[in-house]
Amino acid sequence: MNAERPEEAINEEAIEEESSEAEPELLEVMEEPEMAAGEAEAKAKENWERYLRAAAEVENVRKRAARDVENAHKFALERFGKELLAVKDGLEMALDASENASVESLLEGSQATLKLLGSTMERFGIQVVDPEGEPFDPELHEAISVQVSEDLEPGSVVTVVQKGYTLNGRLLRPALVIVAEA
Repeated sequence: MNAERPEEAINEEAIEEESSEAEPELLEVMEEPEMAAGEAEAKAKENWERYLRAAAEVENVRKRAARDVENAHKFALERFGKELLAVKDGLEMALDASENASVESLLEGSQATLKLLGSTMERFGIQVVDPEGEPFDPELHEAISVQVSEDLEPGSVVTVVQKGYTLNGRLLRPALVIVAEA
């Protein structure tokens, strides 16, 4: 027994009319989130693919840089080694010619070879530290003895026992020196 009051019947009819009219709008509203979700999913997939490509590129750059550093370490002295071959060749020629050569020609050959070696070293940034008469510098010199000197100020280098060398401003070997004392 369905005893409805007239007010309720009107309300139910109004609700049914509204819902039948709202159904297309509701479907559109419901489709929009699905479309938005689909678009978001497509965008997320695109971004993920971009990320993977970027990560792969970064890894390739890292590997290439590591390979370049390894090759730089491996072949850093290649040019220097080629230049030293000329010095070695000069010394070998001097030894081969020493049986029939005069002392003067051997001396000239040795001086030329030493000059060639010195210029090769300079081209590669190796500088001689020869501090005779200069103030003692513990950064570049190693004092092996002290000697009384009337000609030089105390703390000056009297004699260089062994020359020192720097490579591009960095000490390779300190000069072994005798320092003046008062």
